[in-house]
Amino acid sequence: MKALHIGAGKIGRGFIGAQLIKSNYELTFADVNKGLIDMLNSQKSYTLHIMECDGESQTITSFNAVEIGSEEFFERFSDADIVTTAVSMKVLPELASTIAAALQKRCINNRKSTLNIICCENGIRATSQLKSCVIQLLDTQTIEWCSDMVGFADCAVDRIVPIATFDNALDVGVERYCEWCIDRGQIVGSLPNIVGVNFTDNLEATIERKLYTVNSAHCATAYLGAIKGYKFIHQAVTDPTIRQIIEQVVAESSAALCAKFGFDADSQRLYAQSVLRRFENPYLGDTVARVARDPMRKLSPALYFAYPTAMALNYNLATEALAIVTAAALHYRSDDDTESQQLSAMVALYGVAKSTEMVTGITDKAFLQCVERKYSDF
Repeated sequence: MKALHIGAGKIGRGFIGAQLIKSNYELTFADVNKGLIDMLNSQKSYTLHIMECDGESQTITSFNAVEIGSEEFFERFSDADIVTTAVSMKVLPELASTIAAALQKRCINNRKSTLNIICCENGIRATSQLKSCVIQLLDTQTIEWCSDMVGFADCAVDRIVPIATFDNALDVGVERYCEWCIDRGQIVGSLPNIVGVNFTDNLEATIERKLYTVNSAHCATAYLGAIKGYKFIHQAVTDPTIRQIIEQVVAESSAALCAKFGFDADSQRLYAQSVLRRFENPYLGDTVARVARDPMRKLSPALYFAYPTAMALNYNLATEALAIVTAAALHYRSDDDTESQQLSAMVALYGVAKSTEMVTGITDKAFLQCVERKYSDF
């Protein structure tokens, strides 16, 4: 079995690519960074460091690498049984033309084997978003061929891959925990045999539980930690004052998720507690700056504070803690973060309440006033 993974960064090497190699796929990494591609091809291996108190090291081998858009890239795409991505939601639309060209070449070559494309990004239905972009670029013949031969399967992924430096630039540090859930109904042909993957018939619930528990709590920890001057996530999450607010945030988001999906409240509470324990791991060295970056994107309607707030408001549930962390995100400042500077300028021009409405899409006056009060408190 052959796999092509697009995006040879830390997530690609530390999670998706590593899992495919462990599953005995013949793996090719693809990336736009020629220096990275040359390094992967010359070294032929790297080390995966499990950053836990009893963490081990795993040597990853048996792969090669190509530049995205090269002739060799299209050859590997044509031969692949599975294509995965880990490039970020912002970059994903830029891949559409390349994926469309690769599919047309595969169609012209009259490949009779099925192909499944799976975008492993932090977002809702990322693969479906890519598919909608790709389909617009295909001719009728290729679209008809794709309907039988190509699956665009959405997934949810969860693994903390912090910024860490090793003697070998290819090495990656990761937490031991990882979760990869794929929408069973979108797979074409046989289900791929990938170590650790869970195929689900209710991916929406899985995605939202992950995004609005893990990511919401992670970002809340970062923005509150930044206000108190912490450098690392594990420092912030163990601060008693911050911890109390994060637990409230998780409780509010969890209540909304349980109302929407019918999750068992006790099971969701245990899941949320396990998430916070993951953040306590000092061996990850996960920084507040890494998690807090791009606050405007993270405050957007579909993401980590606005969406659970909208859910909670829809069910007439509490949102005070979500207002606190929304205010903390608005307050975030970093000289190295363009979005934080744009947000600062927006707040100066329009004020807190109006800026919150513009960025989050939330119009509930009581919530906006609460954010304004909490911002003043900071």
